Amino acid sequence: MMMRLGTRKSALAMAQAEIVCRQLIKCRPDVEIEVVGITTRGDRIQDVPLAAIGGKGLFLKEIEEALLDGRIDFAVHSMKDVPAQLARPFQIAAILERGNPLDAFVSTRFEAIDQLPHGARIGTSSPRRKAILRGRYPHVEILDLRGNINTRLTHLAEGNFDAIILAAVGLERLELDDQIRHLMAAEVMLPSAGQGAIGIECLGDADRVVESLQPLNHGPTRSCVDTERLISAQMGGSCHLPLGAFATINEQTLLDLKAVIGDPESGHLVFSHATGSLDRGSELASEVVEDLLCQGADEILQRVNAIE
Repeated sequence: MMMRLGTRKSALAMAQAEIVCRQLIKCRPDVEIEVVGITTRGDRIQDVPLAAIGGKGLFLKEIEEALLDGRIDFAVHSMKDVPAQLARPFQIAAILERGNPLDAFVSTRFEAIDQLPHGARIGTSSPRRKAILRGRYPHVEILDLRGNINTRLTHLAEGNFDAIILAAVGLERLELDDQIRHLMAAEVMLPSAGQGAIGIECLGDADRVVESLQPLNHGPTRSCVDTERLISAQMGGSCHLPLGAFATINEQTLLDLKAVIGDPESGHLVFSHATGSLDRGSELASEVVEDLLCQGADEILQRVNAIE
């Protein structure tokens, strides 16, 4: 059976498509896969922060058009780049076992973020990272940084920044993990919803495709990522949202859910944490959102939405 896999053309996207191909062929040796590279608007516009031009959906529009017109059967995404709520008729058919969910501190001069001196220039365009950096490291200067991983590393090497923050899993999948100076613990830099996980999108009525992809779906990862994304959705799902949401399954096989929302301008951070059985993901997400709002997250949301 021939299946056409759609993906962005970046090196990381292609590497993730290759991971999916290998796993799918291993589970379904009867399947042949054609990889179809697609350039999205988010790939074409590299000099403006995502939040200013439409957010994460910029990486999906052209790919979803290819799904609709039948040019591809399914698409591969980094789950952290997928909007919290997909439009109909699309669905996430499978989520692979999660890779490294943490952020990486990358620098040519400093071994760890705690070593950064006053006025050090740190690059990121993520509202989440900006808010946490502002709250935990108010002495550093935060500058916008976009582009693919190699472009960002080049900016660092050229001295435009003293350090940059990247998703560790992207560096690892491109075999660039030697660039990582320090992995930032979740307690310091809580990951984005879905960070480290690869998701597969298809049409809602593509039963044959969904059935073929089910061997790739990793139940524990799916439970965690779905719960994280519920928090994002309930907080509005905006690309401007300075939100971290991270779920794990602890030794007691309970879902352990943490979230943070912060003000990228003031650095004010609000945290919440809930634990419960795996079948209570939706309830836990609602509990965490309610707790965040009770602590003043609604004021942060108002300021963020005013920027939009």
